[in-house]
Amino acid sequence: MGLLQDKVVLVNGGSQGVGAGVVRAALREGARVVFTGRRTDAGEAFAKETGAVFVRADLADPAEARGSVEQVVDLHGRIDCLVNAAGLTSRGSLLDTTLELFDAHVAINLRAPFFAMQAAVRNMVDRGAPGTVVNIITSSAHGGQPFLAPYVAAKAGLVGLTRNAAHAHRWDRVRINGLNIGWTDTEGEDAVQRAFHGAGDDWRDKAAEAVPMGKLGQVDEIADFVVFLLSDRSGVVTGSVIDWDQIVFGGLD
Repeated sequence: MGLLQDKVVLVNGGSQGVGAGVVRAALREGARVVFTGRRTDAGEAFAKETGAVFVRADLADPAEARGSVEQVVDLHGRIDCLVNAAGLTSRGSLLDTTLELFDAHVAINLRAPFFAMQAAVRNMVDRGAPGTVVNIITSSAHGGQPFLAPYVAAKAGLVGLTRNAAHAHRWDRVRINGLNIGWTDTEGEDAVQRAFHGAGDDWRDKAAEAVPMGKLGQVDEIADFVVFLLSDRSGVVTGSVIDWDQIVFGGLD
């Protein structure tokens, strides 16, 4: 029996990066998985490759964020686990961030998880059934770099939301946790490094030399941890926002 045997899992933002890793890991552990993404071509290709079900959704629209859960319930009759893995990481400082950029970050990094959680937890509560939610956040929520101002603002809000919702629904046996992931080797990070930081083909090697463990965070390792948090093996843990990083926050040299 897998850790998520017969569980119905929705991974929002599951067509690439950490989300795609969670889709693969959840399938391996016996779950029935639905995932969302904005690009139909990429989503359908990944669904064909893995056997998961793809639902196209623009999560910046609250109706589509809620609708992602509703489609899972229509398909499987319930939702047991939700992973909010979609994220926007475009750059902006306090001084140069436009209203449009700020709103885009809030829409994807905070508002979308809020309304997806609202729909998922409502289904769990209405059924009187336990459930789990994992929010993929960021270690930058502790403060982050100056060029991540709108991203940090939205993700720090998700930290607070994670704890608030976990507290509110602990007696419903709905466990809600978050993962503050650090610098991770994904397709999206590759695109960001090239677009915003002028990185060349060797940026991963240079990055690995600059971090203590000699490698960036790996998608499969994060995905395994997410599956653990979704599963009964993580016990009673709720309201935890775990720093999944090789930086020790508060430590000084």
